[in-house]
Amino acid sequence: MVLRTDESRFGSLPDFPYEPAYESVDGLRMAYVESGPSDGPVALLLHGEPSWSFLYRKVMPVLAEAGIRSVAPDLVGFGRSDKPPAAAHTYAAHVEWTRALVFDALDLTDVTVVGQDWGGLIGLRLAAEHPERVARIVAANTGLPTGEHGMPAVWWEFRRAVEKAEVLDIGRFVQSGCRTRLPDEVRAAYDAPFPTEEHKAGPRTMPGLVPVSLEDPAAPANLAAWQVLRQWQKPFLCAFSDSDPITGPMAPILRKHIPGAAGSTHPTIENAGHFLQEDAGGRLGEEIATFMRA
Repeated sequence: MVLRTDESRFGSLPDFPYEPAYESVDGLRMAYVESGPSDGPVALLLHGEPSWSFLYRKVMPVLAEAGIRSVAPDLVGFGRSDKPPAAAHTYAAHVEWTRALVFDALDLTDVTVVGQDWGGLIGLRLAAEHPERVARIVAANTGLPTGEHGMPAVWWEFRRAVEKAEVLDIGRFVQSGCRTRLPDEVRAAYDAPFPTEEHKAGPRTMPGLVPVSLEDPAAPANLAAWQVLRQWQKPFLCAFSDSDPITGPMAPILRKHIPGAAGSTHPTIENAGHFLQEDAGGRLGEEIATFMRA
């Protein structure tokens, strides 16, 4: 059964005044928010696990001030988007759902893909598979695993914690990936999309979808995406934080193997954890804006 979070759960979101819009994708309702001029260059802001578009509330005003149009979707199973059962969640499905929203329904072109965590795993696939739609890429605490190399111990700890949790505390998991202390109302905003454990199929399932061996169903598609990215000449920026033990080792790999990264000065966002949008969203927004203007 597909679940949908009642809108009343989103009644008091701090610093997130954006009105949601919706599109139907493969029979599911996907939500997104926008800011900035409608005719501005587009930054596609893709969140990860277990957050939603609320994560970008500190980034979007900076981009709007720079004349950039932000489009921030909620992945299926997260935020205001519909929440199908666990069996519906596959890596391929998330790539296709997001593609259908941003390229078919919204018809976005000349896009700057900004991906963090799973937003990068999906966004890098979108860029590699539809390069004619993408102008540049910002990778922020993310990567594109193929199963060829092992995942760090801290990631396995996170995966096991999610799998074993009788009650999955979304706000606590987001807090654990931040350097700063989240106010109670911010933690409540991360909990808002998930009123029951049944609503959490997406957050519970996503860690298990990361390819950890070449036998994983997503490994061939990610390997194919890497073949494209190794020839990627368009601008590519790594905007990683200084305090993310999970994805930190991916930054030098991306910079080394993606040709488009050679022309960029890659910032290190200081005093920020895995969710650098929370810890230093304004700084991240400035780096994205500078990159897009260049």
